Amino acid sequence: MKYLTILGSTGSIGRQTLEVVSFFPQRFKVIALGAGRNVALLKKQILTFKPQYVCVLEKEDALRLKEELPSSLRVQVLHGEDGYIEIATLPETSVVVAAMVGISGLKPVLAALNAGKTVALANKETLVAGGSLVKKAIRAREQLLPVDSEHSAIFQLLMERKKAEVKNIILTASGGPFWGKDKDFQKITPQEAVSHPRWSMGAKISVDSATLMNKGLEVIEAMWLFDMPLKNIKVIIHPQSLVHSLVELVDGTILAHLSQPDMRLPIAFALNYPQRCELPLEPLSLWEQKLEFFSPEVEKIPCLKLALEAAQVGGSMPVVLNAANEIAVEAFLQRKITFADIPVLIENVMNVHQPVSEMNLETILFWDAWARQRALEWMEGKDD
Repeated sequence: MKYLTILGSTGSIGRQTLEVVSFFPQRFKVIALGAGRNVALLKKQILTFKPQYVCVLEKEDALRLKEELPSSLRVQVLHGEDGYIEIATLPETSVVVAAMVGISGLKPVLAALNAGKTVALANKETLVAGGSLVKKAIRAREQLLPVDSEHSAIFQLLMERKKAEVKNIILTASGGPFWGKDKDFQKITPQEAVSHPRWSMGAKISVDSATLMNKGLEVIEAMWLFDMPLKNIKVIIHPQSLVHSLVELVDGTILAHLSQPDMRLPIAFALNYPQRCELPLEPLSLWEQKLEFFSPEVEKIPCLKLALEAAQVGGSMPVVLNAANEIAVEAFLQRKITFADIPVLIENVMNVHQPVSEMNLETILFWDAWARQRALEWMEGKDD
């Protein structure tokens, strides 16, 4: 039996994680759930999975939960950053699923790793902003298991393979909802941007997929996960999303990982690792499948280009990139800026940043806050 803490349980990955847990009632027990402000859904999850602890963002939501939950459940309700860290480090927990959105996942992930927990990581911003700290906190390779479909695929392709055999990692990208379409980026609506053709994801990551920022963040994530230099990580557009990533070996052989575009597969792999278990999901049929691959034309895709530039600079620049992107995406979803403004905002913040190389938690949080403020100032100036 594995005992789980799920951070971000009401988000897309969190909900699918709980679905996977329900497939294996004899293998998993949910000890703790952490959520944001979707108290109604969290309450349903509590009644179904009966955790011992829950954590929400705001104190008033915690008080509401305490009043609404039946006393027979005997669940301890926490709130805020300290609460997330507490449930990430519970003695009973063996695996922490990190599915919180944005840099908010960094502190709980570091706390979990330092406490010796296995972390199933679905929060790419944690590695983008705090990769150096995460690497220092890891005690064994298997302590950090990637949940992103691309990185899970690479992890599986690299299992028991000598690093000297590997030439390049190739990350596949669907291209998002606008790949190959003639669209006026000034007129794209949030509804159009979150309508991903292949994956069921949350709003933020769906917009990142549409701008291809998601793939840029994944490149930075892959650098930390697999100790690969930027020049050995490639990006290729694969609209069908059946090949989840590839590994090129030194002799020219290319290994590919294929499956249905279903996040429950990499989630189940991480939770069951090192075992594989049969899943009640529709298997991939290769008959009559069309597999296409295209160059991403980096110079024409601003967000991917900006992410690769941030990766090249390193230090505090990926922190600034990530923070500015979070502000830009949220502003776009609230219709405060256009889709075309997203890379413009990010580039402006990056251009005024003087990167530093020495990174610790305090430095990361400082530059994260700095970039968010500069992004807000840019939006204010744009409206003048």
